[in-house]
Amino acid sequence: MRKRMRTLLGSLAVAAFVGAAPIAASADTYWQCVPFARLLSGIQIFGDARTWWQQALGKYETGFQPKAGAVLCFKPTDRMRLGHVAVVSQVLTDRVVQITHANWSPIGGTRGKVEKDVTVIDVSPTGDWSQVKVWYDPTRDIGSSTYPTYGFIYQDANAKMAAASEPQSAGAKVLAMAQSAASQISAAARPGVGPLQMLTQAAESTDRIGALIAAATGQAER
Repeated sequence: MRKRMRTLLGSLAVAAFVGAAPIAASADTYWQCVPFARLLSGIQIFGDARTWWQQALGKYETGFQPKAGAVLCFKPTDRMRLGHVAVVSQVLTDRVVQITHANWSPIGGTRGKVEKDVTVIDVSPTGDWSQVKVWYDPTRDIGSSTYPTYGFIYQDANAKMAAASEPQSAGAKVLAMAQSAASQISAAARPGVGPLQMLTQAAESTDRIGALIAAATGQAER
């Protein structure tokens, strides 16, 4: 299992290296996670991120399995008192997703920036996404902190239809203004290195992510 996982992640690294391109950015744009997630997902919930889960009950479908377009709701912590919300952009495995979110990592020394398609790993003991680790740009790696979450708020039919019929509307405009960022695997390579070094560093990053997933699921090599 570990070998297959590393092969999968290694393939993703090569694909990201070949195909990733930074999105256009506006240095003056400051995004909070809540308005960005609302605009990108179409889920119409207002108020601090820590209140989204309770507000969603009875209004939106909620659950503990990731789906593209769903909003992952983080619980408040001592260091993150207002909670956090992020939009799932792609499901890679049952315990690995990519998210697009705002105001998480300081980019270029400033906050309020958007990060597109960065890795989140479920490290909960039972695989219910109640505890996660999140890509942290300053270290170019999965962050060392573990964050508790409530679960996922799923898009309703209207939000999905709006997203499909208006590809150049709100969400696309937001990303056009967002902080320039490649995928998290491509970002594992430091600026100024050559293509071969970049692939080597990306492979090292995916090996670490693969090991973390294996440890989380109790499938480490014996």
